[in-house]
Amino acid sequence: MALTSVEKNQEILSLALEDRSAGYQDLVSNSNVLLYTLQEKGLWKPYSGPRIRERLLYNETGSGVWYNGWDFLNPVPAELINDAEYTPKMAAVAVALSNEQILQNSGEGQLEDVMEVHIAAAEQELQDLTDASLHSAGTGFGGKELGGLQLAVPTTVNSGTYGGISRVDNPIWRTTSYDVQSAFSGITQVSSTTVRSIYQQAIIARSRGKKGPNLILASSEHYQAYDAATVAIQRINDENKLGKLGFTSLKFYGAGKQMDIVLEGGIGSNMPANVSYLLDTDSLRFRYHPERNFSKIGRAMMPINQDGVVQYIGLMGELTMVNPLHQIKIYDSNPAA
Repeated sequence: MALTSVEKNQEILSLALEDRSAGYQDLVSNSNVLLYTLQEKGLWKPYSGPRIRERLLYNETGSGVWYNGWDFLNPVPAELINDAEYTPKMAAVAVALSNEQILQNSGEGQLEDVMEVHIAAAEQELQDLTDASLHSAGTGFGGKELGGLQLAVPTTVNSGTYGGISRVDNPIWRTTSYDVQSAFSGITQVSSTTVRSIYQQAIIARSRGKKGPNLILASSEHYQAYDAATVAIQRINDENKLGKLGFTSLKFYGAGKQMDIVLEGGIGSNMPANVSYLLDTDSLRFRYHPERNFSKIGRAMMPINQDGVVQYIGLMGELTMVNPLHQIKIYDSNPAA
């Protein structure tokens, strides 16, 4: 019997999304280097409850002493732990087909074609929506979007709140921001002759032992400057991991460390111009609700007053941070200087 029943076609849409939804997390993470890195490190973590809480070790006891014999030790009660609290955000992308389209494409080959187009469009929109929010200050859609890097690693580090903690009152909760115009002696712009020194000075200043930035996200201006700086030496591409995924990346060696520097600029990029983020990805998390992890939401639905079918792909979660100490933003307030 020909597959012409509208109800059956609706079910096919739902099943088609069900078959693909298990891969949506990889689809989204593989389109964004920060999400990919967090996933590779096991830092995509589920949560439960109305809020996302991150445990912070923010203090020392002050009780450490050197002693000998019967010297007194120094038991000092101290509060060592507190929580940052984040509000999870919800997103949804719709796959919508009118029953006119379904009926007009009721042949086996044609139906799959039109469905494929709509599902692929929704998947691309899901990637774009997530990437835009990851570079945002969390103010889009009336403040309902995910809080991205402009919120987590802002230009002005001593104002506002993040994770429910005041950056005005708690210097320990501030990231670091460098304006190239004034932060580095003798340097007023990012160029092929200055970019390596800029990165190296910032990394040295915000590292401690083995801990420090381990990933550089660069706008097209900063990436081109670094790329030009490597022309005189052997350019080192990363073909083992990020390069094979299609990310435009080079290796940065400096300040006793090595890390990927990835181009985040380009056509339609959400990365701000003339900006680099030097991130300690070990201190970032992508927290998600287990039932909304870039997954299909329920069954296909038919609007009460329209002849069509709608199926949603959804997310509920937030980008969080547990330690701001090694997070850096480098920007150029006057690129023409």
